[in-house]
Amino acid sequence: MLSRPKPGESEVDLLRFQSQFLATGAAPAVQLVKKGSRRGGNAELAQPLLEDHRDVVMLDDLPDSPPALVPAPPKKARPSPGRPLPQDEDPEERLNRHDQHVTAVLTKIIERDTSAVAVNLPVPSSVAFPPVFHRSQDRQGKPASGKGSIFAREIAARRASEGRPPSTREVVPNPDPAQGMVTCEAPSPRDQGGQRPGNNHNFQRPHVVTGKGLSQEAEQEAQTIHEENVARLQAMTPGEILQEQQQLLAQLDPSLVAFLRSRGHTHEQAGEKATKEQKPGGLLIDVSEEEPMMSALATEPRKEEKLEPGAPDVALPMTPHKEWLHMDAVELEKLHWTQDLPPLRRQQTQERMQARFSLQGELLAPDVDLPTHLGLHHHGEEAERAGYSLQELFHLTRSQVSQQRALALHVLSQVIGRAQAGEFRDQLVGSVLRLLLDAGFLFLLRFSLDDRVDGVIAAAVRALRALLVAPGDEELLDSTFSWYHGTSVFPLMPSQEDKEEDGEDEEPATEKAKQKSPEEGSRPPPDLARHDVIKGLLATNLLPRLRYVLEVTCPGPSVVLDILAVLIRLARHSLESATRVLECPRLIETIIREFLPTSWSPVAAGPTSSLHRVPCAAAMKLLRVLASAGRNIAARLLSSFDLQSRLCRFIAEAPQELALPPEEAEMLSTEAYRLWAVAASYGHGGDLYRELYPVLMRTLQAVPLELSIHPLPSLPVHRAASLLTLLTQLTLAASGTHSEPTRDSAEAHGPAAASSITWTQVSGLQPLVEPCLRQTLKLLPMPDRWSALGPVPTACLLFLSAYYQAWSQQPNLCPEDWLQDMERLSQELLLPLLSQPTLDSLWDSVRHCSPVCNPLSCAPAAEALSSLMALGCPGACPPRSLAGSTSPFPFLTALLHLANTLARTHKGLCGQLASVLAAPGLQSYFLQCVAPGPAPHLTPFSAWAFRHEHHLQYLAISLAQRAAMLQPPPATNAALFHAMALALLSRLLPGSEYIAQELLLSCVFRAEFLPLLASQARHRGETQRVPALLLPVPTEPLLPTDWPFQPLIHLYHRASETPSGLPPADTVGTATHVLQWVLVLDSWRPEALCAVPPAARLARLMCLFLVDSELFRETPVQRLVAALLARLCRPQVLPSLNLDCPLPGLTSFPDLYASFLDHFESVSFGDHLFGALVLLPLQRRFSVTLRLSLFGDHVGALRALGMPLTQLPVPLECYTAPPEDNLALLQLYFRALVTGALRSHWCPVLYTVAVAHVNNFMFSQDPKSSDEVKGAQKNMLQKTSLLADEALRQHLLHYKLPSPSLPQGFELYSQLPPLRQQHLERLTSGLLQSRVPET
Repeated sequence: MLSRPKPGESEVDLLRFQSQFLATGAAPAVQLVKKGSRRGGNAELAQPLLEDHRDVVMLDDLPDSPPALVPAPPKKARPSPGRPLPQDEDPEERLNRHDQHVTAVLTKIIERDTSAVAVNLPVPSSVAFPPVFHRSQDRQGKPASGKGSIFAREIAARRASEGRPPSTREVVPNPDPAQGMVTCEAPSPRDQGGQRPGNNHNFQRPHVVTGKGLSQEAEQEAQTIHEENVARLQAMTPGEILQEQQQLLAQLDPSLVAFLRSRGHTHEQAGEKATKEQKPGGLLIDVSEEEPMMSALATEPRKEEKLEPGAPDVALPMTPHKEWLHMDAVELEKLHWTQDLPPLRRQQTQERMQARFSLQGELLAPDVDLPTHLGLHHHGEEAERAGYSLQELFHLTRSQVSQQRALALHVLSQVIGRAQAGEFRDQLVGSVLRLLLDAGFLFLLRFSLDDRVDGVIAAAVRALRALLVAPGDEELLDSTFSWYHGTSVFPLMPSQEDKEEDGEDEEPATEKAKQKSPEEGSRPPPDLARHDVIKGLLATNLLPRLRYVLEVTCPGPSVVLDILAVLIRLARHSLESATRVLECPRLIETIIREFLPTSWSPVAAGPTSSLHRVPCAAAMKLLRVLASAGRNIAARLLSSFDLQSRLCRFIAEAPQELALPPEEAEMLSTEAYRLWAVAASYGHGGDLYRELYPVLMRTLQAVPLELSIHPLPSLPVHRAASLLTLLTQLTLAASGTHSEPTRDSAEAHGPAAASSITWTQVSGLQPLVEPCLRQTLKLLPMPDRWSALGPVPTACLLFLSAYYQAWSQQPNLCPEDWLQDMERLSQELLLPLLSQPTLDSLWDSVRHCSPVCNPLSCAPAAEALSSLMALGCPGACPPRSLAGSTSPFPFLTALLHLANTLARTHKGLCGQLASVLAAPGLQSYFLQCVAPGPAPHLTPFSAWAFRHEHHLQYLAISLAQRAAMLQPPPATNAALFHAMALALLSRLLPGSEYIAQELLLSCVFRAEFLPLLASQARHRGETQRVPALLLPVPTEPLLPTDWPFQPLIHLYHRASETPSGLPPADTVGTATHVLQWVLVLDSWRPEALCAVPPAARLARLMCLFLVDSELFRETPVQRLVAALLARLCRPQVLPSLNLDCPLPGLTSFPDLYASFLDHFESVSFGDHLFGALVLLPLQRRFSVTLRLSLFGDHVGALRALGMPLTQLPVPLECYTAPPEDNLALLQLYFRALVTGALRSHWCPVLYTVAVAHVNNFMFSQDPKSSDEVKGAQKNMLQKTSLLADEALRQHLLHYKLPSPSLPQGFELYSQLPPLRQQHLERLTSGLLQSRVPET
């Protein structure tokens, strides 16, 4: 038997099977029969096919190549077997002969006779159209059975309903029901099968047990029982019914009763509204209104209210019918969402509730009642409360519906924005941003950026901007760009980052950016984001994705601006982040090509559909921020991306001629000036200055006219200030052309590149800037117009300072020229300004705007995070603040800078210009700055504000020092400025190393200890040596609070690292100078050391004794240490000596004290000053660990502590009171006394202390003492009574009070008090009796 073909067999196999089948000659399993024609109907004509006439497929004769594609011959119709076609007849002619036109049919139309047919008029109706029949309509009878359509069955059911008897589901009311009667209804068999207590929510209602499913006798028995129950209930009074209910409830399980009661009460409340709309029918239980409702299985009665047996008890807006499609089995728990909302619960307690937010990110009150059409109730938890929780919004971001994902991201961005603005500060517990980041919101945004839907990408970018870019930060930095050193800013990176080595700003920008710790490169993004959000984001390939969105998807304007804002924030993070932004493939090229084109179609004011191929000010700002990160980045931007041509394009034309909206044109022009100013601060852009010199001159000449407009718009003001800042940097670059590099800077950087700008190119700028300054100074008496000028007066003063500095450094010019011009400027402009009363009012307002005097103005932001640094400036700063509109700091700082420049160059003007220091407002400001107080908390905003305040303080002190060289100031002013210099020195931040050097010169620190070369270049205006405008991270002040003691600590560390010892000359001289300096400060300027606690001072003095074995023996060192120790032990200072708190720069004071005891035991040889330092920490109020260390591990040192009681620097009562309560230490005291290790002539101080504490312990009679303590007391008394040393026994038993004036240091009882005597006799009675025979 041949097998059937199987899958996978080829055509060759099929042909082989065919050959085998034909060779066998077997009959086929199927025989084909040709049917006859349907038209003829002659069955005889149908002839079967011949059996031997088979279709055989042969492939052997087929050609190898396919046939040519030629037109096929015309195909003829195949005639049927009964009617062959004539050979000579054309088929087309035959078709035309038999075809007839439609007119032949229309001519034969005959109208039907309707004369005998009755005409029925339409029935009048009140509606326009007849009612539409629905399958869900309630039917009066069952539809006719059969296989007809649904419509046919419904029509048959209607026709049969007229003669249908009443259904068993209808309620047959009792014509005269008695009071309290229970009317029951037997459910239909269909309902009995579906209405079971186990599968619906109606099981708490009464049910009739019909016995269906049992035998016929059982059904009859159940019916008989039901009738008996009904008859019995009808015969009972309502009181008897309630009594029976009570008996039944008493027999049931109380937990079951409670469950049924609660369930019935819940369904009663939920269904109260819906049951009014339900149809009649079901089970009703009427109870008298006077009686309480006791049954847990019945609902509260309502008049004329009946329920269908299948109707749910939940309050649904409609009644489900089983005739509805797929509603044959109603799952009521899935219909709960259709109910009306439960009533809003009023919060009666102070418990915390889950925060819910509106679609605009507003925090909704827990008891707010909002309508449901606002879309705030689509959540499961707390359905009655409006708004969405953060968890629900997170869940919504993972929805399959793109609109829901976009909506959730939009709401989260609104919440973040409001949180950063401080709206939730007093309303929520905890931080919203910290909660979101801990929940993975950062990576949720990153995943959303990979979405395919543009709306979701736009929402994710907006949320990312809301998270990273704090509101007001960029506005603050932009508005202060033209301040004194306003181009330099701190990086916005977390302070927990690993600190770079000293001199990090000396490294090339590229090398420092590429440095990465090995563990940082291998850490996953979540771990990086936990410590630094920006680094975590950059590790997720965020930059290539943002480039793809900008380049490929071409998003709308809002998305473009959001992406540029995010990139600006990334560039402000650090040099490494800025380098990664610059080196991201095609990112900067795309931004420059798309958003900084040199040609574009004119754009009208108002909303625009796209920002692509249109100049954008935010793109120019991004390049400016990148250039601020380092010199190399600025050079690469200028050389690799052809920025000079774009700067020419946007500066050569006035803003009103740029074919852009007015505001955008002003901002673009301003950012172009700022970018050029940043490049000029590195010495770049000189060629561009020569090209645009006529444009700059024309623009500068128009500034006075623009400043005379009232009211003055803000955008032209900032553009003018940016222009003046640019000219200032170009002038400084010209001053560095002939400047000689210092030895240190030449070694560090090599010869500086000569600037391409010469003095002759900038010498003509001063006559054009002076009119601008004169125009602004006219508005100084008018506060409103003066504040509208913004940074323009500041920029004018800073330009004049740079101009005269550069002029004085030109070697080929006559000094008489610039000296005479300085005198002219002072007489015509500066001295009249210094005499104006309005200037005094500016000095008076300095205290109110100072962050040092007002620490609360620099409080951390509401949502400050350690992993995401931000200035935390909430929008516009208050007017009376350092960055406010009425702040005097920028103008006064620039004025002092100009005065210092003139005084340094022209000594004769120093005395006249120093009159500015006599302002009463400045004096009171300095007095408040030097007043003792806690160190201000360092936040990103406070670091930025302190830096600008330090500039003003330094310039004022510098001017005072120059004036003092010519004429000594009064003693009061000298002391004030000296104290201010000391206070400023301890508050300086990284980036101000040059100021620290100038303040101290050669006092304590040396130049090689500080990375001050970059700071020196910035402050001296040496543009060719400025490595970057990005300052070091302000993790802490530049100098520690205990900076006067730093040389001592340096000696201590050097001695620890040098086993052979330090040279005596170096150690003695350094120690003597430092001790003298500290003693001068402590005596004359105690407020300078107020930040150093007395315990830290004591620890530093102890470090001096640990340097070597001979330093403390030097007479100058002995005298100075003794004087400092005496000042530490003064009564007003001694209470603040706390050795138990953490000390700056010290990990553990007990460890230091243990080392101190080792050194004392080895090299002290009984030195009294050394011993005084050992005894000072042993006071009773300090930790017992210090006393245990001496009496437990260093008992041998007791013999060298021979300091007399009269030389003790603190009262003896500090050691003896209060009584010692440490049992281990008391036992060590007792052991040292009885063993002779502690004797009065060896160590009188500690001998007195030990005797006092042991005596007090032995005679203490506290009834609450433990058995161990009582046993120790008894043991000590017994051993004391047996001592052979009569003097020691007399001291221990008869001790009375400490008295340093007595030889032994304490008074003794001549006779024990009665209580002590009784206590002694009670504890030693047995011991004394046993000793009597021996005596």
